[in-house]
Amino acid sequence: MDAPLPALIPPNVAAWFRSKGWAPHAHQTAMVEAAERGDSALLIAPTGGGKTLAGFLPSLIDLAERPREGLHTLYISPLKALAVDIQRNLETPIAEMRLPIRAETRTGDTPEAKRRRQRAHPPHILMTTPESLALLLSYADADRLFRGLRCVIVDELHALAGTKRGDLLALGLARLSRLAPAARRVGLSATVAEPDRLLAWLSRNGRLEASDVRLVLGRSGAQADIDILTTRERLPWGGRTAIHALGEVYERIRRHRTTLIFVNTRAQAELVFQALWKVNDDTLPIALHHGSLAVEQRRKVEGAMARGELRAVVATSSLDLGIDWAAVDLVVQIGAPKGSSRLVQRIGRANHRLDEPSRALLVPANRFEVLECRAALDAVHEHTLDGEAPRPGGIDVLAQHILGMACAAPFRPDDLYEEVVSAAPYAALSRDAFDDVLDFVTTGGYALGAYERFQRLRLREDGRMAIAGPAVARQYRMNVGTITQEALLRVRMARGPVLGEVEEYFIQGLTPGDTFLFAGQLLKFLGVREMEAQVAKGGGGDPKVPAYAGGRLPLTTHLADRVRAMLADPAQWDGLPEDVSEWLRLQRARSVLPSRDGLLVETFPKDGKRYLVAYAFEGRNAHQTLGMLLTRRMERVGLGPLGFVATDYVLAVWSLRSPSPEHGADMDALFDQDMLGDDLEAWMDESSMLRRTFRNVALIAGVIDRRHPGQEKTGRQVTFSSDLIYDVLRKHDPGHVLLRATRADAAGGLTDVRRLSDFLARVRGRIVHKDLDRISPLAVPVILEIGREKIDGSATDELLAAAADALVAEAMPEFDPPREPEPGRLTP
Repeated sequence: MDAPLPALIPPNVAAWFRSKGWAPHAHQTAMVEAAERGDSALLIAPTGGGKTLAGFLPSLIDLAERPREGLHTLYISPLKALAVDIQRNLETPIAEMRLPIRAETRTGDTPEAKRRRQRAHPPHILMTTPESLALLLSYADADRLFRGLRCVIVDELHALAGTKRGDLLALGLARLSRLAPAARRVGLSATVAEPDRLLAWLSRNGRLEASDVRLVLGRSGAQADIDILTTRERLPWGGRTAIHALGEVYERIRRHRTTLIFVNTRAQAELVFQALWKVNDDTLPIALHHGSLAVEQRRKVEGAMARGELRAVVATSSLDLGIDWAAVDLVVQIGAPKGSSRLVQRIGRANHRLDEPSRALLVPANRFEVLECRAALDAVHEHTLDGEAPRPGGIDVLAQHILGMACAAPFRPDDLYEEVVSAAPYAALSRDAFDDVLDFVTTGGYALGAYERFQRLRLREDGRMAIAGPAVARQYRMNVGTITQEALLRVRMARGPVLGEVEEYFIQGLTPGDTFLFAGQLLKFLGVREMEAQVAKGGGGDPKVPAYAGGRLPLTTHLADRVRAMLADPAQWDGLPEDVSEWLRLQRARSVLPSRDGLLVETFPKDGKRYLVAYAFEGRNAHQTLGMLLTRRMERVGLGPLGFVATDYVLAVWSLRSPSPEHGADMDALFDQDMLGDDLEAWMDESSMLRRTFRNVALIAGVIDRRHPGQEKTGRQVTFSSDLIYDVLRKHDPGHVLLRATRADAAGGLTDVRRLSDFLARVRGRIVHKDLDRISPLAVPVILEIGREKIDGSATDELLAAAADALVAEAMPEFDPPREPEPGRLTP
């Protein structure tokens, strides 16, 4: 390690470093230097380099040398589990240095009595989340609580910037700057593609060109040791759970001390956990962790991992960020990682020693995922990360913040506007746009102004805006936050504990006696009682698995470009599994391979229908939108489209007739960028997607309250209320601020219009159309997706394998696939 700087590190802190055999890293002393000068700082350092300690070290030194009462440092985490873990880890140096410092957490899981005590007698260091900060800022005593604040630490900043939770936090930081002007800002991150964007986000003025934030870079750690599993089993053509490879994953678990197994969805977590238990002949302690499990179960798993009692944990992004378990010596990624930054983040959960390589294993679930895993591995080795352009802050989030600030104290609109535009996501917000949102919060707007329910603010004689009554503040505090997941029902064991939560729509699809996998158990559904799904252990039949809206991660633009480049260049196929490289060679012989900058479109007959397959590689959301628009256009020119299916890589449409110049539908016309005009507007107006998006916007903006004192609305009630308001606004106030926010969200989220627009512009004049007499090798995976269930399981994978044999025989008659393993058997 680097030599300490005695002038900056006081004797008791220096003695603690020596007792550990440590010396401060250069970036740790640089953070202390920044604090001595009163500078804000953004620290970008690899996992294992003491990044968290670097963030807290100036606060520990300040409190050790100048003991005081009251809140000194506010630590903000994107995850409740991370806040708890950091608090636990911080207790050790505080105790060992005998510092008079009290550190506590405050999240949605904190008991109400403790929350009241923290406001009355705050700890020196408080670990919290963006939602809890917004709640604290809405109280009348926020000025007293935060007046003495000296430092705000935002951990895993990259995971918050660019999200609605980040918008809420940025607005909260703007308010903190007014309440505690002496407080420094500290950002911590390990994976950053564009540091300038985070410097602007963290600054007090929200602009890079006048940023007051110092950039501190930690030295690079050892290069990660990453392998892609070359399975002994036959590599599937489709599927997303990699069930075929879990016997070999289990072998790796046996050979390592502790393995962290990441999957991309909660449903996959349940399935992978069950599959691993089937081959766990040694009864190794393997646990499950995801955000829908009961907090008690998650804490139990986290505690067991911290004590080194588990050999493996199957987890989703609930453990992506910052959980420090030194015992983890292997990270396994099941399925493609969908982004190089996400992969770096997950690999960083292993080892936690800067000078030793983290070990990771990528387990692709199908052939296209082999290419994506290879692209991600290359990106990590070349130190290139994913980066998305910043987007403007959400109008619905701003509406929530305005109401929260009125709950704290009456405000002058001019003052609040100046405060809001100091937050980076809102730096470009015009005064007219701000006044529109303020008018909405005050009256509901033109179409809703007649309803007293929506009149939440009033103008006082002194020119300040105040809440209309105490009930407004109560409702705000019960519904604060930007996480708008579907309505959840608790799952409770009959006469037993709560296991966690699943989405209401999933339970509505069950009848008593049905079985499903949840919390690592096979459960039998008994019925719904008092907003809880009652279950018992056991049951028979084919179990279902809860799926969660928005659970699937999008393929990043960066990785998509690398996959296209790999397909276009056979020189990059070295090292690919033989069955994958043979697949690509046969594609080149039968058709052509997609180019890096153009678009390959294949058409062919099958089963009395005509198929169009477009190899766009722009992610599932963009492909879904493209499929909707393409089928509308094909219908208009008489091609008789019958349906489409989209994956992260490919779009397939089947119809009665093939596109051709004779039908007035050549490929250049079909994929013209003008489809994003009237066709997009018409489809969005007709689709249910805008209604779903409006529901989320309305929840965040406070038009709809999910929670009332002693009562919580069901998902059906929320949707009914949302649909009524949506129809009123569309009919009577089509320019309403919430409808504008809804369209902006839809364009940037589920429809991914910006990415689709960039794609259509890029491929213009570069479309290659191959009209084939039968399916091509590259089209086999997407054709297998047609009609499949949303949830993967071993039975689904077996059906896919059988269907694949028939398709492969048609696409590649000279290819003799090996015999399938015995159905349902995992080879250990």
